[in-house]
Amino acid sequence: RALIFPLLIREGKPTPFLTFVLALLFCLYNGYLQGRSLSNYAKYPSGWLKDPCFITGFIGWLIGMAINIHSDHILRNLRKPGETGYKIPRGGMFEYVSGANFFGEILEWFGFALACCTIESTAFALCTLFILGSRAKQHHQ
Repeated sequence: RALIFPLLIREGKPTPFLTFVLALLFCLYNGYLQGRSLSNYAKYPSGWLKDPCFITGFIGWLIGMAINIHSDHILRNLRKPGETGYKIPRGGMFEYVSGANFFGEILEWFGFALACCTIESTAFALCTLFILGSRAKQHHQ
């Protein structure tokens, strides 16, 4: 998502280069931590992929990703080319929460954390909740 979403945006405010670099470094480091945790330290029983914890987490991750992708699509298409001004998104999960894209991403990471059951995945899910939760509150206001 960090690589694809920016390429799909038609217009918008330019992102400062330092912000881009810091976000890229954060995503790379988090990906490294999550991957290293899963490949080197996590131990799972042989039937883990059939465990209700993994299945529930995977379904949560999948639903969260679908909500996130659909919400981003709605946000990208709020304005017609050349149009400016504030618009309230409609449709999808925006009918239930004002920050549907944030909700989807939070659900994604908590699903991932449940499926993985690692300290690292849980820590990132909590960080996502606090960071995106505060952004969602600001957007709602």
